[in-house]
Formats: sequence, structure tokens, C-alpha cells
Amino acid sequence: MTTYFIKRFLLIIPTLFGIMLLNFLIVQAAPGGPIEQIVAKLHGTDVAATARFGGSGAGETAAPGGQAMKLNDDGGASARYPGAQGVDPELIKELEHQFGFDMPLHKRFLMMIGNYLRFDFGKSYFRDESVFNLVVSKMPVSISLGLWTTLIVYLISIPLGIRKAVKDGTAFDVWSSAVIIAGYAIPSFLFAVLLIVVFAGGRYLDWFPLRGLTSDNWGDMDWPHRILDYFWHIALPVTAMVIGGFASLTMLTKNSFLDEINKQYVLTARAKGLTETRVLYGHVFRNAMLIVIAGFPSAFISILFTGSLLIEVIFSLDGMGFLGFEAIINRDYPIMFGTLYFFTLIGLVMNILGDMAYVLTDPRIDFEKREG
Repeated sequence: MTTYFIKRFLLIIPTLFGIMLLNFLIVQAAPGGPIEQIVAKLHGTDVAATARFGGSGAGETAAPGGQAMKLNDDGGASARYPGAQGVDPELIKELEHQFGFDMPLHKRFLMMIGNYLRFDFGKSYFRDESVFNLVVSKMPVSISLGLWTTLIVYLISIPLGIRKAVKDGTAFDVWSSAVIIAGYAIPSFLFAVLLIVVFAGGRYLDWFPLRGLTSDNWGDMDWPHRILDYFWHIALPVTAMVIGGFASLTMLTKNSFLDEINKQYVLTARAKGLTETRVLYGHVFRNAMLIVIAGFPSAFISILFTGSLLIEVIFSLDGMGFLGFEAIINRDYPIMFGTLYFFTLIGLVMNILGDMAYVLTDPRIDFEKREG
């Protein structure tokens, strides 16, 4: 088994390299890079989501290095950047050098990977702050949402899945399955919009705040009110994320229990006269929960790094999802690739830890024999 996990860890290197290379090529081929963003700002045609610059006058903005840039009326500009008419070609060359776009594509990629191996993710193009510091500052919000969502999903799904397994084929199983199908069908971001319309002053009730993780005067509150204010703010975002996560785990729990209930040792326990409760929770529960408990690391990573992106945007929560969304809109490549590398690495490691959890919870599992 040790050999299997060593191989898995070694496979992280080519897997991570391939993911980074593929995304690097896709992003480079996509139109609208950071220089185009600056050109759009110079012409005053940028949108609010890209307005990250500090320019104050008309036809003027701030470069990533803090330098003021002005339009040149001679109409000279690089043909590689559509819409750059009226921008000094020397300015375009300066920006290319500043962003490193004057280097060949392969050299830029290899330099980026070399820096990332040292966990040097560089500085944001438009925030003038290191990507590492930005990630660290945004992580608490995303981790907070991920932890509460995962906890609530497990608290709902496990009892519900057990109940559905015990009542398989009954009216309870049928109508609860309808709820689960609705959970599968409704995207979490669409459910979030519905919650805002109904409960956050959208049209009907105004019970919950529309944005943020805490109130503006949170620092002036005593600790009991701070805790209440925090839960008041995360109620709708977490509810929206739970709707997308409980369905699959509920069905996994139900199927796991049904599989165990039909095994010979359960029939033997019943034949010995054990009560149904003793059979269910004394024997079936321990075996059926192995796969559910061992899958916790993967479930948490999935909720943390994928499920929260649009939720953070909708509720204006300043976490990793919102940071990634802004980076994509603004073509802030250091943030895009830095976070991709960091969280892909974490995801690959957590997948291996999930397999280790399976082995620890059930020593009968042997991945090496499966490979053979």
C-alpha cells in the first residue's frame, strides 16, 4: 500500500504540470488580456468590474507600476491589440515589458512554473500586492463558508439517507426523493437569487442582509452580538450552498445503507433476536458510514473551491471565489494562475488523503490489488 501512495504523490508533478500548461495555453489564446484592459481604460470604455486603476483625469489611468499614462494623438499603436488606436506604441512596448509579454511563450511558462515551485506567485497586475498575501487574506471567508456548508450538509444528509434506506419504497422515500431531485436540478447560484428576492429585501421580506460577512459596526459590538451578526450574514449564502451539496451525499448514504442491510451478517443478527435499532446502529451504521466519512476531505475541497465562487459574487463576500472572479474579469494573470496552481495542488493532495482515509477506516481496502 505504501508503494501505491508513493506513486500517487509522484504523479502529482506531471498532473499539475499538465493542468497548468493547458490552462496557460487557453488563457494566452483568449482575447482581452491585461494590456487590452489598460487600453480600454485609456479610451474610457472599460466596465465597472475592471475599474481597478487610480486615474483621475479624462484619458488618463494608472499603470501597474503606478505610472500615469496618457493617450497619444498620433494614432500609433500595436496592431496586436485591437482598439489601441491613439495609444503611443512606446507605451505598448513598455507595458509588454512590464507584464513580461515581450518574452517567448515557452520561456514565460517555464519561468512561471519555476517561481511557483518556490511558492512565489508574484504580484497582482492591478492591486500592487503579492498574490500570496491576497490569497491568505481572502481564505478565512471561503473556509468559513466551506466549513459551515460541509457540516450542515453532513448533518442533514446522513440522517435523511439513513431514514430513506430504512423506509425504502414508502411514501416518505418517494416525496423526499422529489426534494432531492429538486436539489439536483436547482443550481446553487439560482437558489441564492431566489433567497435574495424572498428574504433579503428583493421583493417580499427584508430579514437578512444582502451583502458582506459582517455589519459595518461589527468592531463596536460585544462578542455575543458579533457572533449573532456573523450567523445572520452567512445564513443565506450557506443555505444556498447546502442545496447543491446535500442531494448527492443523501443518496450516497442511502445506497450505502441499502447495500449493507442486504448482507448476510445483518440477516444473522436479526435471526439472533437483536432489535432493529441494535442491528441498524450497532452493525450497519459502522460499515455503511465508512465511505461517507472517508469522503469528507474531497467533499470539503469541492464545496470550498468550486461551490462558493458564484455565491461569493452574488452576496459580495470578499473571499477566494470573489477574488478569482475579479481576476478573470480583469485578466489578472498572476492571481488566476497562482490560485489555480495552489488550489490544484491542494486538491490533488486531498484526493490522496481521501484514499488514505478509506484505508484507515476500512483496512480491507487495498488499492494496490485494484491496480493489478
